[in-house]
Amino acid sequence: MAAHASWKGFLKLSLVSVPVKAYTATATGKDITLHQLHGQTHTRIQYKKFAPEVGEVSSDQIVKGYEYDKGQYVIIDEDELDKLRTENDKAIRIDGFIPPDQLSTIYLGGRTYFLTPDGPVGQKPYGLLMKGMEKAGVCAIAEVVISQKEQVVMVRPIDGVLAMTVLNRKDEVKAASAFKDEIAETEATEAEKSLADTLINASIIKDFDFGRYHDVYKEKLTKLIQLKIEGKEVVQVRDPEEPKIINLMEALKRSVEEAQAAGRGGGGGEEKKKAKAGLKQTAAARPAKTAPPKKRKVV
Repeated sequence: MAAHASWKGFLKLSLVSVPVKAYTATATGKDITLHQLHGQTHTRIQYKKFAPEVGEVSSDQIVKGYEYDKGQYVIIDEDELDKLRTENDKAIRIDGFIPPDQLSTIYLGGRTYFLTPDGPVGQKPYGLLMKGMEKAGVCAIAEVVISQKEQVVMVRPIDGVLAMTVLNRKDEVKAASAFKDEIAETEATEAEKSLADTLINASIIKDFDFGRYHDVYKEKLTKLIQLKIEGKEVVQVRDPEEPKIINLMEALKRSVEEAQAAGRGGGGGEEKKKAKAGLKQTAAARPAKTAPPKKRKVV
């Protein structure tokens, strides 16, 4: 079944207009929905549209309005909203190009769409724009109206296709500095630093495959539903109990050993030497135990 385009319009750069279609990049319909039911009859709970002094209302009786004062509304008609729209609302208006690292990834908080040419006439300018961006190593910053809202977007080539990601505006994102007062300056020993460095290097993932991450909870829920359908008993599987460690050095030491045993990568012989050196340094830093004084016989 062919994918359904969620938006159609133009990708505009100066006087160049490329007709494009937008498809949502995220897969839909894969979530498991648990419905609300009445506890005794197991019938679906329904929510009906209701207005005081009127009762239940149908969709054709509903209008849109803005509350400008408590209980006071101004009614906005659909044709009035249509008058606000222009031809530019049907275009992704490119403002310019920037290197990808010039914009923090913290602003990439919205939905991503794949853009494709809409018809034969858009194929050539689409290809020229995409290949030009790939060659220059840049992405485009643009504006577009999506769902009746003006959005700032980033357009970039991904595996031979232009992708458009909705951005959070700067005033919509909290600055990291607002939370720095909750982070205290702490001192760490050289042994702790050495072990922390070793742990990070030993945990570096070689040949990273993002596809390895899947929804384990969803898989368990699917299995639970199937067991319930078959009338089988559901038995809880408990997680293995983790060792109780209250000492930071002990936690670092065990974590390094586990990471190196897993053989993730990065933790070569040199790193193991550093880890051992850190442990030896820790042992050396501990105060030596003194023997208790010998008891003398009293005659």
